[in-house]
Amino acid sequence: MASRFKQFYVAPLDAQLHNAPPVTLLLFQKSKTTMNDFRVLFVCMGNICRSPTAEGVLRRELVRDHVGFEVEVDSAGTHDYHVGEAPDRRAIAAASRRGIDLSRLRARAIRDDDFERFDLILAMDRDNLDLLQRRAPDQYRSRIKLVMEFAPEAYAREVPDPYYGGSKGFEEVLDLLELASQGLLCELRSHENLPLTEMRVAHLGRS
Repeated sequence: MASRFKQFYVAPLDAQLHNAPPVTLLLFQKSKTTMNDFRVLFVCMGNICRSPTAEGVLRRELVRDHVGFEVEVDSAGTHDYHVGEAPDRRAIAAASRRGIDLSRLRARAIRDDDFERFDLILAMDRDNLDLLQRRAPDQYRSRIKLVMEFAPEAYAREVPDPYYGGSKGFEEVLDLLELASQGLLCELRSHENLPLTEMRVAHLGRS
């Protein structure tokens, strides 16, 4: 039997800029009968600390642990304070120590079409969750969740903003997002064999 794992590669890092369309991580080439894709957007306030870190963590986990279909990963901010800027240097340094390169990502603000485009929109905290829920059209609000819903065993239900603290806060952000990304991968893998239309209504995550 021919393997469906025919081709595996990661999008080049220089293609992960936010001034280009969001990049799809092609995990493997599949036949048309099994071809699905899934789009995940991480959101914090300015898109320079937590959400780009979440994007980098999930990209790394997807390389390590294949889920069976294509996953597109992106991040954005609810505010436009830092549009076009690189992630915070402390976030870049902390991620680099864990083998994650955030240096070429660029901040962007969330757009109205993101609510339709992305299947799952994960907020770092309740303040940003509320902002997203208020802005989203009614039919897309069920796609918006707290990222830590995917790590129910974690001590925190929100990812704290490390911006005004020291380097320890950025390490805590990474610890939490690694747990959440692993939980998200488990959820994605559990829906691997569903057609995309069924997966979208399978209540991915906990309500």
